[in-house]
Amino acid sequence: MNDGFVEKMRDADVVHDSRLLADFVQIFCDEHHGTSARSLVTTDGASLGVYGRKTPTLCAECEEHLAYAENRRAFCPKDPKPFCAHCDTHCYREEERIWQREMMRFSGPKSWRKGHAVDGIKHVLSARKWRREMERRSAEAGAD
Repeated sequence: MNDGFVEKMRDADVVHDSRLLADFVQIFCDEHHGTSARSLVTTDGASLGVYGRKTPTLCAECEEHLAYAENRRAFCPKDPKPFCAHCDTHCYREEERIWQREMMRFSGPKSWRKGHAVDGIKHVLSARKWRREMERRSAEAGAD
């Protein structure tokens, strides 16, 4: 773990996003890998105490995805960070992006039971705003 990662993980937004992501991965892992051997994660974020008493218990595959996502989030070059689906810079490897998209689509609708209703509403509103902006840009490009 490098000092840059440690510094980034002190940011409240990075911690919030990492915790949210861990909850989503937990939901996905519980439903898809319930019979797999699972243990408390030992990612760099977990070792820094990012998850507090809510350290996720995941299978090895899901822990690898979470560790990758922690690093991607910590070193996101955008400020403010947009939702990855709405970003013009795709910093995830293709196979990770596919896995994350699948996991988010599965876990997102179930996340309200984990206390993420407000995050879900923010995401829906942001997505609506983003779609309107894309439609406006498309209309402007078509008018040229």
